[in-house]
Amino acid sequence: MAATPAGEASSHRPLAIQVRGVTKRFPGVVANHDVDLDIAEGTVHALIGENGAGKSTLMKILYGVQKADEGTISVNGQEVSFSSPTEAIKAGIGMVFQHFMLADNLTVLENVVLGAEKLHGIGPAARAEIQRISDAYGFALDPDELVEHLGVGQRQRVEILKVLYRGAKIVILDEPTAVLVPQEVDALFANLRELRASGHTMLFISHKLDEVRAIADDITVLRRGTTVGTADPKTATKRELAELMVGAELPSPETEESTVTTDVQLSMVDVNLVDDFGRNLLSGINLTIHRGEVLGLAGVEGNGQDELLETLIGIRRGTGSITVGGVEVSSYSTRRRREAGMGFIPADRHRHGLLLDAPLWENRILGHQTTAPSVTGPLVNRRGAKADTQRIVDLYDVRTPSINTPARALSGGNQQKLIIGREMSGDPVLLIAAHPTRGVDVGAQAAIWGHIKRARREGLAVLLVSADLDELIGLSDRIKVILRGEIVGDFDPRNVTPQDLGQAMTGGKGD
Repeated sequence: MAATPAGEASSHRPLAIQVRGVTKRFPGVVANHDVDLDIAEGTVHALIGENGAGKSTLMKILYGVQKADEGTISVNGQEVSFSSPTEAIKAGIGMVFQHFMLADNLTVLENVVLGAEKLHGIGPAARAEIQRISDAYGFALDPDELVEHLGVGQRQRVEILKVLYRGAKIVILDEPTAVLVPQEVDALFANLRELRASGHTMLFISHKLDEVRAIADDITVLRRGTTVGTADPKTATKRELAELMVGAELPSPETEESTVTTDVQLSMVDVNLVDDFGRNLLSGINLTIHRGEVLGLAGVEGNGQDELLETLIGIRRGTGSITVGGVEVSSYSTRRRREAGMGFIPADRHRHGLLLDAPLWENRILGHQTTAPSVTGPLVNRRGAKADTQRIVDLYDVRTPSINTPARALSGGNQQKLIIGREMSGDPVLLIAAHPTRGVDVGAQAAIWGHIKRARREGLAVLLVSADLDELIGLSDRIKVILRGEIVGDFDPRNVTPQDLGQAMTGGKGD
């Protein structure tokens, strides 16, 4: 593989960013240690690494959210030390976060100018600047469009437009394709190439190695908090990049022979959900999942899959019939549904999966506070919960100094592994899994896929929602597509492509 020592740029262009010897420590954790990074001007530079490798910490240092304990950072040849994102923005650095920060009830223009009113005001000058940026880079955005009417790909372009509006010449993109279908990824990459051609520099963080190889000019690899090398995307293979990241071969989500039985574990009949304003969020949902079956649910975010899962687990109350193992659970509370054997990996782990300021062992109890080993009789079994948390940490490779560490201190991927370990440990009969490997590195993906496959062989029924269409195709026995709250397509994973699913997810019909 064309790998070079860390910090050695493959381009002869001037450096937009140079990082030397950056170290950042937290209590009990060294997040970054002696990190070197050279990002050439006018390039797309990919940063890859396993969970806990220190990518997020380094990004926060570059964007002024945190300060390094040691080392230096130079921007366009000038050494800098940012104390806030405001200082980073003044230096021409912008960041597009994985979770969009937009107000649905405001227009594109209002979202873009919010907090930056001093630049171009809030009237004609601001509108003209937004239109100029949109036209220059092929964003095709209407300044007067309400954000709630925009698709996921369009929302991402609004986020990028926000940082360009503030004058950013260096743009940090954190997992920018995590929620995009293939067609939207292609459109995003076209936008990024336009930005690169105009002299912008982009730092692209992703776990999707095919996409990294498609868009990046240079690749830097982090492992266990430090840079371990660089790679040339033109010559490096996915397998070689995976081995550089985690020291292991690239896993495949492909499942084994069918284990689907004739026993129906979940049945949803004519399930509907209406919001407080009378809008239909779910319409006429009918689906069944058998023991030993993984049913994949594909859909662009915001088309009802979150509402469907939350209706299943009891967070939302719709109409229609829901039965689990032949037992009608429509009237059950969330706790009773959990006790009936429903495991739940939520789409938003911070809102619905964790108490961020509680230690890991207390988070092990969440959702299982009426069953062993979390309780003995009416009392919390601290010893049992702690012992089982340690088992989960070991089995699922949760990188943490201790089971007493607050969940907030873990990287997103390690938080996800803790949740998956907790939900799989409850011996569920039905697992509701939303994006189980989102933000998880290739090594951890293999373990999670292995746990799902094993549980499937043992008779677990799984409803799987994933924005990773290769994962959805590889793990599912059947795939349904949801669009605007309705099931609009059924596909056989053996002969469907991500492009087929992407078309159905954005308005096509399945056969």
